[in-house]
Amino acid sequence: QGIVHTSVLVTGVQVSSRIFMVWFITHSIKQIQNEESVILFLVVWTVTEITRYSFYTFNLLNHLPYFIKWARYNFFIILYPVGVAGELLTIHAALPYVKKTGIFSLRLPNKYNVSFDYYYFLIIVMASYIPCKYYYTLIIPRTQ
Repeated sequence: QGIVHTSVLVTGVQVSSRIFMVWFITHSIKQIQNEESVILFLVVWTVTEITRYSFYTFNLLNHLPYFIKWARYNFFIILYPVGVAGELLTIHAALPYVKKTGIFSLRLPNKYNVSFDYYYFLIIVMASYIPCKYYYTLIIPRTQ
């Protein structure tokens, strides 16, 4: 075991989700960059990471203040649903621009004979968000 007890799978899903939100949504679709939902999920991510790494640091130093421990295990009650809401609202705000521009979509005919519609992909992502977040956050960590 390393410094933290998080599985590689859960960490990989979290990192992939954040890359997706930052690169394939917020960075790529300029029209949504000023949405309040972007600020919402970025603030939640920031507070979450400050809390997480403060906890790890103080724990390694064998001097864990009560507030840091309390924050680590209680902030998620508010931050998790607010962060998910910010991410979903941001994806939702991106949908009209994705539909209009066809960004990241591949239409037929093409030399690969494959079709991909990013608009419908985002709708599927949104529909799967809650069950996937629940599974990778609450179920997987408890089974390891």
